[in-house]
Formats: sequence, structure tokens, C-alpha cells
Amino acid sequence: MSVVIYHNPKCTKSRQTLALIEARGIEPRIVDYLSTPPSRAELERILKLLKIEPRALMRSKEPEYKRARLDNPALTRAALIKAMHDHPKLIERPIVLANGKAVIGRPPENVLKIL
Repeated sequence: MSVVIYHNPKCTKSRQTLALIEARGIEPRIVDYLSTPPSRAELERILKLLKIEPRALMRSKEPEYKRARLDNPALTRAALIKAMHDHPKLIERPIVLANGKAVIGRPPENVLKIL
């Protein structure tokens, strides 16, 4: 099974989710999305797998969200995805992809739904 985790090692939930995956004997491909942000195409793919819109994947309490006025309802889907690509700190974490599905590991046990 191929498992990918978009991981922030400084995030408690992200570390807990990674530990939960590894405890199952799975060695996921770990993507430190802050240093290697997903492309816009990959963000589109993740959103499709999660079945959510871009704002639902964004951390709206981050200063970058407020500074860029990303709460503006006139912003297009493309603009929101570009903002996440340009400022990966805005992306909710962790995101786990497995078996053609995706979940956000909040709480970490969400990952069990797709493993």
C-alpha cells in the first residue's frame, strides 16, 4: 500500500498521525509540505479526493490568511489554490493519501478510515 503524508514535524497532530501510520507497520512517503509545497495540480487532486473546497483546507487563523484577505468571497478557486501553494503554512495538516482516498488527520484517528 502506498501512503503519503503531507507532514509538518512541528505539529503535534501531524506527529501523532505519522506515529499512528507507522504503528501499523506502514512506511509512508513523508512530504514536508512547508519546504516542498504541493503543486497547484496536486492541491486540486487532494481537494478532489477530500471532496472539499479550497477554504475548507485552509488554516483561516494564520496571519497570512488575514493579510491576504482570503476570506473575500469574490476570490476564485484558482486564487485560493495559488495562495495555498505560495503560502503552504495555510494548508491544514496533516493530509494523508492512501488507497485512492484522502483524509485530514484531525483527529489523527481519521487516517484509519483509509488505511
